Amino acid sequence: MYDAIVVGARISGASTALLLARLGHRVLLVDRARFPSPTSSSTNLIHPPGVQRLTRWGVLDRLGDPTIPRISRYRLESGPVRLEAPLPAVEDVDYALSPPRVALDEALVRCAADAGAEVREETSVQELLRDADGTVVGIAGTAKGLGRFQEKGTVVIGADGKNSKVARLAGVGRYRAEPVLSKSLWTYWEGPAQPSLVRTYRKNRRHPFTWPTHDGLSIVGVAWPTADFPAPGSDEAADRTVIAALADVDPEFAEEVRAGRRAGRWLTGSVPNFLRSPHGPGWALVGDASATRDPITASGITHAVLGAELLANAVHRGLSGGRGLDLELAAYARARDALVRDHYDYTRDYARILDHTREERALIEAMSRSPWHARTMIGLFAAVVPPEEFYSRRSFRELFDYLDEEGGLPHTIRMLRWLLYAVPGRPEATARLADRLLASRLGLMGELLLRTAA
Repeated sequence: MYDAIVVGARISGASTALLLARLGHRVLLVDRARFPSPTSSSTNLIHPPGVQRLTRWGVLDRLGDPTIPRISRYRLESGPVRLEAPLPAVEDVDYALSPPRVALDEALVRCAADAGAEVREETSVQELLRDADGTVVGIAGTAKGLGRFQEKGTVVIGADGKNSKVARLAGVGRYRAEPVLSKSLWTYWEGPAQPSLVRTYRKNRRHPFTWPTHDGLSIVGVAWPTADFPAPGSDEAADRTVIAALADVDPEFAEEVRAGRRAGRWLTGSVPNFLRSPHGPGWALVGDASATRDPITASGITHAVLGAELLANAVHRGLSGGRGLDLELAAYARARDALVRDHYDYTRDYARILDHTREERALIEAMSRSPWHARTMIGLFAAVVPPEEFYSRRSFRELFDYLDEEGGLPHTIRMLRWLLYAVPGRPEATARLADRLLASRLGLMGELLLRTAA
């Protein structure tokens, strides 16, 4: 009898198993793959909150020999406007990393095994076992070399990705769902200079991106709205498509890419967007099984790590007495919502890859003039700063003090500023009107601005 059975041994599952085993619980970790095992497509970026946890857990020390540069700054360029800032720190970690994904997955699995978790590779789960009340009490399936098996556990945790078998067997559906919003082409490239920088661009409904990864390589790619994805075919055709998109936003960098060489095949990234209820009687979900969003903000690994920490702590409390497992899993569900809900909306909005309006570019330019706004906006993308902290009335009121008068302001921005500061008699009423007008130009995040203003 296990305290916890974790199905899926990638980032979220291996992290959950590792933490529960270190807390003294008997854990079974199963996966269909045999490690080391490649994933279908992952751009590997880990934002500071994820780096901080993986460092503290000793996982990054197990990666072996790859040279992995620290990334200390993120940049967004939208037409003529550039926003760049250093990453906010999470405790003592103020940098991102982009390690090889195969090595990271294997390091997590081996750390979980070293902590005492029983790891079974090449194992397929086909059923959830239930008691007379319908509570999940274990799993059944097949394992290579062992054949059919059954195992009992106090809680079964589905960490088996967006197409989660555990979620399907538990009968939990999706909500707040949207189809694939963007598709990307990306690969590893040898040759370009490697500043300690994530560079992203927005122009002509394309989102080029690049950053240093491991062993002298850079990740180079472009995302398009799904309807505009070019599907170039051969790797050579993809070379031309991506370099042309880079040349449109950063000709100097495009020349560096052209002078280098592709170090792998082109990969395509595209996922749907949805949330699932993350718990039920005897079971819980974590990682992409719990919440899947577009990869354009590269938050998947980071949120998988943070979600695993939330779930492991909840299960530990539930198994250690006190309020009991059901109440602790319900508390985990609320914590999961607080972690991903607003960033999920932010990511869906970002993944539409809409060109910024003149008003939005004026606000981005103002952010670049304000150290607090620049760093907080970068921290929002990097899953360090909660969206509600940036998309607040106070934040946007202060942002208006940094507008570029000499560069010329759109009339809408001038009107908003007038409503905020120049109308006598009813400042609160005009402020609410300014909130609504500003929110109407901020997509999904406008809704968040209105909630925080209220």
